[in-house]
Amino acid sequence: MLPAVLICAAACVLMIASVLFFPKLKLGKLTLSTYWLVTLLGAGVLLLAGQADLPALGRALIADTAINPLKILVLFLSMTVLSVFLDELGLFRFLASVALKHARGGQRKLFFILYFLVSVLTVFTSNDIIILSFTPFICYFCKSENIDPMPYLAAEFVAANTWSMALIIGNPTNIYLATSYGVDFLSYLKVSIVPTVFAGTVALLCLYLLFRKKLSAPLSAEPQTVVLHDKPLLWVGIVHLAVCTVLLAVGSYIGLEMWIVSLCAMGSLFVFALVFALARREKPTELLHCLKRAPYALVPFVLSMFVMIVVLEQKGVTAAIGNFLGGDNAIWKYGPLSFLCANLINNIPMSVLFSSVLSGAGANLGALFATVIGSNVGAFLTPIGALAGIMWSGILNEHGLKFGYLDFLKMGVTVAIPALFVALGGLALVLI
Repeated sequence: MLPAVLICAAACVLMIASVLFFPKLKLGKLTLSTYWLVTLLGAGVLLLAGQADLPALGRALIADTAINPLKILVLFLSMTVLSVFLDELGLFRFLASVALKHARGGQRKLFFILYFLVSVLTVFTSNDIIILSFTPFICYFCKSENIDPMPYLAAEFVAANTWSMALIIGNPTNIYLATSYGVDFLSYLKVSIVPTVFAGTVALLCLYLLFRKKLSAPLSAEPQTVVLHDKPLLWVGIVHLAVCTVLLAVGSYIGLEMWIVSLCAMGSLFVFALVFALARREKPTELLHCLKRAPYALVPFVLSMFVMIVVLEQKGVTAAIGNFLGGDNAIWKYGPLSFLCANLINNIPMSVLFSSVLSGAGANLGALFATVIGSNVGAFLTPIGALAGIMWSGILNEHGLKFGYLDFLKMGVTVAIPALFVALGGLALVLI
């Protein structure tokens, strides 16, 4: 047991160090993120050291179960492509420009409009996509307006990582945890909506108190108009996302697995976009950009972490953790612990680990959804809490904005901790 634990712990420590100190590796013209290389190395060392039961590991990777990591990756990547397609057609930039036009004259009004816009879009798309789309836009606008961008960047980041709890598709951690416990789309929503509303409301109030002085200045510049150049294709993308979301909601009642629904939606979208391109005698630019922007690094990262957690499960480590935590007061044990662990090993590895812990402990819905809450809200305690934080910090650096670890932690302590406990309180009310 001890060698496996040491190898996994070393891989997690090195992964966090890579995020903080050497996030990118350049090989000629190719630039790679180092976090998944480290976890891939950790999984490889475990296998080479003979710590894994290879036949059992192989069966786990191809098992026809909800926790199969390949199904989870297909679901997440497919939903990501649907969202990226809309972003490529300018939908999110257009909506942001409309929000700015309605906020003329006051930063406070802009702050609230932006928070609500990001919240709504995150619910139906993905927190990572919203952060990648909105962060550069906010940076450019605030620079042209000569105003401090941090209130808006913080509002965007917190909203995206709070309201991502609402639907199972909002965050890969939701998908992994909920499917591992056999929770379908609507069953998830019935439990998650109240904690999400509680956390989202408290997070907004905390953010406003934190930045209220900076938001007192007027807003005078005229925002740039964003034009939607291909409305027919945009509507094709919107309809595909809407139909996919509806089918995800009813899929469990008609025998459709979520990964099949999302994969078919993505395939159908590609066919429609290709037909449009052929009819217009144009290159399928949006499809090519979607394929380029898909988060492929998540595949080796999740699979590597899955290998490490399966090994720990085989060695009895996850069962021991589950027995230690027990089932009493599960909400108040699993919520804070998952929140902290997300900021020690990142929320995706934490979710993979806790899915096994929950299974071994026979934990209840309270423990499951408390862990979901911790995986989402934990994303804005420190910059290493989630991949979204890593991407967000990287974009800020590209735009010359300094927002260091301590700055992030200050925001996190002020906003994340109150949001966590209010969300857990809302969960307790739902499950009474």
